[in-house]
Amino acid sequence: MAVPVGAQANTPTPTPPASVPSAPAGETGPPGGPETGTPGTGSPSASSTTAPENGPAAADGEPDGTVTAHAVMVTPRLPRFRTYAYGKASAQKIDAYWRKAGPRATPRPAVLLLHGGYWLGGDKAGGWKYFARRLTEEGFVVLSANYRLAPRAQWPAQRDDALSALDFIKKNARLWNVDPDRVAVLGSSAGGHLATQLGALGTGTRQVRGVIALSPPNNPFLAFKDGAVPGAGPREQRLRQAVVDLVHCRPGTAAAAACWTVLDDASTVTHVSAGDAPMLLMHATGDFVPVAQSTGLASALRGAGVQATVKTVKGDFHAAEMLEDENTYPTIVAWLKKHLKQAPK
Repeated sequence: MAVPVGAQANTPTPTPPASVPSAPAGETGPPGGPETGTPGTGSPSASSTTAPENGPAAADGEPDGTVTAHAVMVTPRLPRFRTYAYGKASAQKIDAYWRKAGPRATPRPAVLLLHGGYWLGGDKAGGWKYFARRLTEEGFVVLSANYRLAPRAQWPAQRDDALSALDFIKKNARLWNVDPDRVAVLGSSAGGHLATQLGALGTGTRQVRGVIALSPPNNPFLAFKDGAVPGAGPREQRLRQAVVDLVHCRPGTAAAAACWTVLDDASTVTHVSAGDAPMLLMHATGDFVPVAQSTGLASALRGAGVQATVKTVKGDFHAAEMLEDENTYPTIVAWLKKHLKQAPK
């Protein structure tokens, strides 16, 4: 699980570094860069296997007359890809995935991905590369960000980084033919917690048009308590310690007031107000981050007049594992298209 972690360092300036090119008129990608990326920018290498035209799998005849089918994974064609720095810290990097568009093409909606990893690890590319490519086939531009991690960086450094990454996207929207007014954020696990923070901080709709969070630990103090109950498993216990690493203090009756202040700030429900972004919050029935982490937040959002939907998926999935359920990806895409559709002029 990875969540935004704020350090006591100053908020990074989202101004693009010198390495970020300015796109000439009608150009949506790095000048001269190939469709699948530019050499030296971390362009992903992926083997793409296409099924035969007459069916999804090839079949071989066996000696006894039976036919054995071999499943073939069909991968989407590769989009353009490039990595950028949105700040000075080594972790402040963002990957962009987008499709080439003509000079008069309508700007596209964008999705910012935030990875998981207990606030302590994870990476923007790990496990999300294929998902990002699929979303570009649906008409979205996808940007996947890293951020500073605990315990080296204390909360709210991760949230600061997510805000800076978002600002970077909007300031450089023309590079990828993005509509800066149609950006949603999708976070996984701790990254889901960060996503809900972006949707609720201040007037959330000024940041993003919508939030999708998979297994978000929206209340770190609740996660800390759950890790100490009898029968808590290794993952719950690890999450409990991750909360300590995130806020740099141990909650309890003897905790200093400053500890509770940081914990309150890290709880998304404390930021809820009218004008926040609509949210889709998803958990599995056997998730070690229980649905209770989202039901309270959803109730608070609805009380403020904000649309909030909580969905559960049957199984022991956690975060991105829910994509193994056949209904999860279609649900995500339909929700994004509904909330990022172009507003009538």
